[in-house]
Amino acid sequence: MKTALFIPIKLNNQRLPGKNLMNLNGRPLCDYIFKTALSLDSVDEKFVYCSDEAITQYIPQGIRFLKRDAYLDGGAVRGTEIIERFLRDVNADVYILTHVTQPFTKPQTIGNALGKVLNDGYDSAFSAVELQDYCWYRGKPLNYSPDNLVTTQNLEPVYMETGAFFIFRREVFETTGRRIGDKPYMHIVDQFERIDIDTAEDFALAEAAAAYLASKPEVKKQ
Repeated sequence: MKTALFIPIKLNNQRLPGKNLMNLNGRPLCDYIFKTALSLDSVDEKFVYCSDEAITQYIPQGIRFLKRDAYLDGGAVRGTEIIERFLRDVNADVYILTHVTQPFTKPQTIGNALGKVLNDGYDSAFSAVELQDYCWYRGKPLNYSPDNLVTTQNLEPVYMETGAFFIFRREVFETTGRRIGDKPYMHIVDQFERIDIDTAEDFALAEAAAAYLASKPEVKKQ
């Protein structure tokens, strides 16, 4: 079963211009997910999917550059449009979509989820964080009753998708237009892996996390 990993990148970011190439603890931001991808020996092909060839100077050997149409860099373009175009360009049975903006995603996290799709009958997999706190939705409590407060450790958890990765079989996207199928595996990521960089404040948080992880390699490996 052929697997293909792709990292969509654009260099004309709006909220934090140039973020994908910004220096994060001595390395370009994009280098973090590139190194993660290189560690995934079980993946057959790995691609950077970008319209700007300037990114090629940052791509290590073992990952291929695939040029995409510049219109996919538009602010109104949906993620599903990028996926659809990539599937036209690269034929595979299972796809792994991951992002530069979540630099602390671990290769073992993606590898574990990929194994669930390849071997355990799941049609897709995605990353999520577990929120075990007092949550509200549309003006109402979501997972607790204000009349019966319980400690947070006894609350019903709520789960939030992250963009660390989405893994899906080709037929899932072709038949539903979604990156998550009807039988997904949800992999819970830790508080470092959940960091997603969209703004300057997010980047400052990532800088603090990168410095901490560099000083505590045993934490990074967990």
